[in-house]
Amino acid sequence: MEKGTLVEFRVGSDRRLGAVDRPDGKTRTFVIDERGQSHSLVPRQISYTVSGETYQPSQIPIFLKEVQGYLDPSSLEVAWELLVDDGQTVTPKEMANLLFSETQPAQCYAAHCLLSDDKMYFKQKGDAYEPRTAAQVTERKHQLEVEALKTRGQQEFLERVEQALKGENVEWQRHDRHRIEALEKYAALIADTVRTGVTYDSLSRAYPPPGTVLETMNMLSRPATPQGALQLLVDLGIWSVNENLFLRRSSIPVQFPSKVVEVAQQRLESIPPDLDINRLDLTHLKVYTIDDESTTEIDDGLSWERLPDGRDRLWVHIADPTRWLIPDDELDLDARKRGSTVYLPTGMIPMFPEVLATGPMSLIQGKICYSLSFSIILDQHGAVTDYSIHASLIKPTYRLTYEDVDEMLQLGVQAEPEIAAIAIGAEKRKAWRYTQGAISINMPEATIKVKGDEVSIDLLQDSRSRQLVAEMMIVAGEVAARYGKENNIPLPFRGQPQPELPPEEELILLPAGFVRSCAMRRCMPKSEMSITPLRHAGLGLDTYTQATSPIRRYSDLLTHFQIKAHLRGEVLPFSAEQLKEVMMTVSSITQEVVMVERQTNRYWSLEYLRRNNDEIWEATVLMWLREDSGLALILIEDLGLQLPMFFKRDVNLGDEILIKVSISDPQKDLIQFQEIIYQEAQGSAN
Repeated sequence: MEKGTLVEFRVGSDRRLGAVDRPDGKTRTFVIDERGQSHSLVPRQISYTVSGETYQPSQIPIFLKEVQGYLDPSSLEVAWELLVDDGQTVTPKEMANLLFSETQPAQCYAAHCLLSDDKMYFKQKGDAYEPRTAAQVTERKHQLEVEALKTRGQQEFLERVEQALKGENVEWQRHDRHRIEALEKYAALIADTVRTGVTYDSLSRAYPPPGTVLETMNMLSRPATPQGALQLLVDLGIWSVNENLFLRRSSIPVQFPSKVVEVAQQRLESIPPDLDINRLDLTHLKVYTIDDESTTEIDDGLSWERLPDGRDRLWVHIADPTRWLIPDDELDLDARKRGSTVYLPTGMIPMFPEVLATGPMSLIQGKICYSLSFSIILDQHGAVTDYSIHASLIKPTYRLTYEDVDEMLQLGVQAEPEIAAIAIGAEKRKAWRYTQGAISINMPEATIKVKGDEVSIDLLQDSRSRQLVAEMMIVAGEVAARYGKENNIPLPFRGQPQPELPPEEELILLPAGFVRSCAMRRCMPKSEMSITPLRHAGLGLDTYTQATSPIRRYSDLLTHFQIKAHLRGEVLPFSAEQLKEVMMTVSSITQEVVMVERQTNRYWSLEYLRRNNDEIWEATVLMWLREDSGLALILIEDLGLQLPMFFKRDVNLGDEILIKVSISDPQKDLIQFQEIIYQEAQGSAN
């Protein structure tokens, strides 16, 4: 090429012009750009040659300024409309003639720039350009509009992110939810590190980020990992730092569908007819409901009366939610999907909408309530000698806490002899069950509660009141199962195989108390469910089902559906096969609920210990997990927590030690303790 010829080439994505200076070997050419920089180019690097004149490098800015006056992309549309019908190709020179009626170097180069940058009307074909068809242009316009909307949406999203990161209130838009939900789903994978034991690095490799997550994290220059997504959600104020990832990762629904809420409201406003037209009126009985103070779903009450023949009759009244629903309606099917109420330290997720569960479904003090009442007469040993079951009406007299009942029993309140009589019946009942082979395993239990920024752990006292309520619920379960067995009604019966407990001579070698109970607990087989009666070895009962929490457990609701239909003389709502199928579905769901509850409790246990890492705790060595490596299970008695701990010295089961938290990371499910010797503990106390 002649010295001074202008050629176009690219440096990265930048378009440059340079004036030919001299050859560089056989195939390369030196060109000098407007900045005076020299470039050695091979022919394929040259994208356009400006012919007709020669230039000095210093003249390139003047040439480009002249070209700039012709760069109107809209002019291409006019040219395309003239050329599209013929479909003939056009060179930059021909396009310059068509657009500007001139073919000087500046106009030709301007035409080249317009054509090479165009993504709408023309596509390159060799050294020329071919007009796209009308259909292709329409599609291209649509694509560019979509891309423009996407770009604008990204920019607006980034602006809202900046606001949120500054702590300002942000109204996330509907189209933001797609990004946020993708981030939430990806971040929730962290729960798998607890469930499966995989490391964070392995998790990121096993689950590469979806496209939306990758795009979002790259836009914000953040790591596209589950941990990165979690941190972003926390930084944006969308999640809390203690977000329940186990619940997020599960299939447990947190909100009620609008249709279910609507139906629940309709049931309140237009009470459905009562199928049990002959309810037994028990409103004359004194009825006690006994629960924790925070309980809102009140589903059981107790009564006692002296019969004319001198016998004592116990009544167990169970809330009757079937009064407000029928099998397979919207409320029933939604409850079936949930399986049970979910109890978490941060609050509960009810099985039914709260307007029903804590309202007309519950046994509320001073109001006439619908109930399924169990009439029970015990013999002198505590065995059930007579019973009956009734759809009933009751009027709860007192709402008591466990502490209230313990105080009344301790003081022997004369005005409430029914409480003492129920307690005597419960004690007889418990003694009788142990004669039938019931197995007692006493391990401390605790409740963890999170209110705002406060985390508390409270031990549950195995008091007379709690034993009283437990025994009454167990006897109601036995009576319900007996009724089902005697009348050949398929129910969700519960059983437990006979355990193979350690021989007495082995147990006696273990320290009495928690260590011995822990050894026995390890031998207890899992409970089973069946549509036919089973023996429950742990409770010492030949047949048993759960019937006392129909607002909170779907399997209990099934028992109510079946028994109440039989009491009315109707066809059972569930055949044996139908019941079996529903039980399998519900059992799978409730297993997930139990797992989420357990994982969440453990998370907050570790968070509590993390916040109290200066505290010194008394602990008992319960059992070996891996004796060869010094890993044992310890019990922090004041908290009712059982956690693993490595020992670097010889310890024995039952040893009481002092410990302190060294590391607690609830998100990684990591807990490590250090043992404190007595002198250190004394020093800390002082």
